[in-house]
Amino acid sequence: MKTLVRPLHDRVLAGVLSGIAQYVQMDATVVRLLFVALLLITGVMPFAFLYVLAIFIIPNEVKS
Repeated sequence: MKTLVRPLHDRVLAGVLSGIAQYVQMDATVVRLLFVALLLITGVMPFAFLYVLAIFIIPNEVKS
């Protein structure tokens, strides 16, 4: 079963977009570019708020 986590290795800020990319099996760069495009199209605040919220909701990856 796949779980959405913020990875410890492929982070730029908090690892939210990298975790989403791993979860949907996409390249992290594509997810980051889509996020920036949506951020600019919507006027920054909605997606910036969702990103900060996701930092607190999505757990960190557990070292195994």
